[in-house]
Amino acid sequence: MRRVIFYNARTNKWHRAPDMLRKRHFFGCCVINNCLYVAGGECEGIQRTLRSAEVYDPNKNRWSFVADMSTAMVPLIGVVYDKKWFLKGLGSHQQVMSEAYDPESNSWSPVSDGMVTGWRNPCTSLNGRLYGLDCRDGCKLRVFDESTDSWNKFMDSKVHLGNSKALEAAALVPLNNKLCIIRNNMSMSLVDVSNPDKNNSRVWENIAVKGQSKGILSNIWSSIAGRAVKSHIVHCQVLQA
Repeated sequence: MRRVIFYNARTNKWHRAPDMLRKRHFFGCCVINNCLYVAGGECEGIQRTLRSAEVYDPNKNRWSFVADMSTAMVPLIGVVYDKKWFLKGLGSHQQVMSEAYDPESNSWSPVSDGMVTGWRNPCTSLNGRLYGLDCRDGCKLRVFDESTDSWNKFMDSKVHLGNSKALEAAALVPLNNKLCIIRNNMSMSLVDVSNPDKNNSRVWENIAVKGQSKGILSNIWSSIAGRAVKSHIVHCQVLQA
């Protein structure tokens, strides 16, 4: 696909953005410096794994190619950390691969450190620390320790929601200085990671839970997705107008 649309919260309407320069699906995407980056994936129709990457600048309202990845990849997970974009996915021969993009030098480089080796679920950075989900439904969190180059257990909600596809945690994003876990059924949890030892229900708070499809937040998410609450989330990215 090449077509790009975006939701404007101010107007509560969908708008058409310029098409991507290359058709692709199963690609990775991120936001760096308020620009939308996409990379890799497959070329629709011929199932060819891609190396190409491009960036959308909302101020210029146009796409531009950036440096190609070192090798073709279908990204499975990605995160912006330490001013770089890390991607982990499958190469053209189904081998696991990891690369990092540096926007300052416009270059890609393979990575194989402890961060990507132990990285298997959605993660995000908040206040300089890297957090990742540690279970399918997002009821546990891990944190990356740079000093030991390893992931460690961090927080556990003690509430397991289940293993269904609808309850699978699809994204982890920072929101109001907390971590927001977003699931495929549009349910969300807010986690205050500033004081993980605090025994308080508000440390791990469900702000939209399964079965409350008439709630304000669930309705907003359903409107943004443009489909029923059983949607499958592919990407969650935000650009400033």
